Formats: sequence, structure tokens, C-alpha cells
Amino acid sequence: MIVVGGASAGLTAALYTSRQGLNTLVITKDIGGQALLTDEIQNYPGFISISGFELMNRFKEHAEAYGATFVYDEVVALDAPEDSCFVVKTRNAEYTATAVILAFGKTPRDLGVPGEQELKGRGVSYCAVCDGPLFKGKTVAVVGVGEPALDAVNLLSGLAKKVYYVFRTAAPIADEESIANAKRENVEFVPNSVVNRIVGEKTVKALELSNVRDGSHSTLSVDGVFIEMGYVTKTEFLRGVVELNSKGEIIVDKMAQTSREGVFAAGDVTDTPYKQAVISAGMGAVAALSAYNYVQRIRGRHASAQDWKKVKPKTQKQSAPFVITE
Repeated sequence: MIVVGGASAGLTAALYTSRQGLNTLVITKDIGGQALLTDEIQNYPGFISISGFELMNRFKEHAEAYGATFVYDEVVALDAPEDSCFVVKTRNAEYTATAVILAFGKTPRDLGVPGEQELKGRGVSYCAVCDGPLFKGKTVAVVGVGEPALDAVNLLSGLAKKVYYVFRTAAPIADEESIANAKRENVEFVPNSVVNRIVGEKTVKALELSNVRDGSHSTLSVDGVFIEMGYVTKTEFLRGVVELNSKGEIIVDKMAQTSREGVFAAGDVTDTPYKQAVISAGMGAVAALSAYNYVQRIRGRHASAQDWKKVKPKTQKQSAPFVITE
């Protein structure tokens, strides 16, 4: 079994497949994904407060305890040269497996301005639902376009003392109801504006803006900035392998199956409308159980809850013989 991705969906999938006795390899660029963008998560069941880093590392340790192994690399191609065999190609090697779970998430689109990278997780956020409660009673800005940006404004206006909505156009681009809902006493629209720089040392302190119409400059004092510029789906290498929607997301059914038999998908990279860590984890479990049933079926053995292996945690990490060329 190969799992592509090392965040909520991928790590949960790896835990479940390993625990069912499948030889599991996780290929990922890093551990944690978008969860690492926040210093504190307050909406994951079982944890009133936990850092994204700590939560994802607990996921990883749990998967490793049942035998999952990890390779830190980027997947660039997925081939199926023969029945019941998949070849996953990375930048440095090739790996073969009976089934594949794609769980590498989506990447928020950056603003691409000075200060952004340095202050990620220290006032720069890409998820109002995740991090909004951390800014209760504070002053924040939302930078973005369309419905997602206005959704963030509406959510934050119920938490923050002041919300600035910064957008390039003369008026917000969204339906009238969303715009009307955002017009609240503690919300201020900042039209015709772009961010030049995010200011701060240890945390965000201000935004430096430019007006695209008259060229004037201004500064907003804020405690945090929520960037809603959409997401980048790096799924081009999957075109022709599995079915994608117009956004480049992998289309799955309720069993986390893709259009290609033996390939499953979970988490933010799929067409599920809700992008949350707990939802990704649940989808990872579904994908793993579906993949297990698939593997058992092609091996000629009927899979059921009664005959799944009860695998105990391993005391020592064991490497898996996945590499076929290097």
C-alpha cells in the first residue's frame, strides 16, 4: 500500500492500513500540511487546545507504531503498467504497490508579499474557521476575493473587535446576500487595495497597502491577516489517471474510490466541500478500509470486519521493500 500525503488524511489512512497488516509506505514532502500553519488548533475532537505540529506528529507516531514507513519526496507520476500493480514515481525513485491512496491535500495560494512566509502561523492564516477563535477581541484583516473571503469576514466579525476586508476591485465580488451580511458595525471595506507588505517581527503588527486607482499608500494596524486567495491543486500529473473536476480536485464516491480501480483518495485534494482536519482524518479512514477490501478481493480473499488482522504496535520501526529503482 502506498499513501501519498503526510497530513490528517494520509496519516490516518496509513494508520488504518498498517493496523490491518498491509505493508504501508507514506510518501510526502513534509508532515502536517496546512495544520502546520497554525500554532493552536481548538476544534479537533479530544483536544481543547493543541498545536498543529504536535497533533500531526501524534498522527505520525501512531501510524509508525503499527509499521508505516516514510519517504520524504514529491510524487510526479502515477502509472498502472499492468493489472493489480501501480507504479508511483517521485523525483528520486519509483515505488510499486497493489493499491494507492492519494491524500496530499491542497495548498493555499500565497499573496506573495514580503513578510508572509516569515509570519505564517504567527498572525498570517489561511483558515478563518481554524484560527478565527484565536483572534477573539482583536483586530484582523481579510485579504481575498469572492465568497470564501466574505465567508471569512462574516465568521470573524462575530469574534474579532474589528475586521478590515481588503480587496482589489471597486466592490466585493459575491452575491448580494453575502455582501449585505458582511456590512456590520465592526467590518470596514477597503476597496481598490492590495497588500504590499505584512509587517511584524514575532507576530503580525500591520499591513502596508497600495490603492490601485490613485497610487496612494496606507497602513492598517492589525493583529492578524487571513488570506483567502483560493487554493492550488497540484493534480496535473493525475490527468488521464483519475477523473478530476473543473477545480482539479479528485472526484470520489462515498467509499473514497476514484474513477480508477485500486486508487483511492481522501482529504482536501478531493471534491468534498468541507476542508477540515477532522473531516480529512475521517476520509482517510474510509479510504484505508476501502483499499483494504480492494486488496483482499484481488487476492481472492473476502474481507470483513471479522477477519481483519488485529495487529499490535511494533516496538521497532521496520523498513518496507518498496523501492524498485533508484
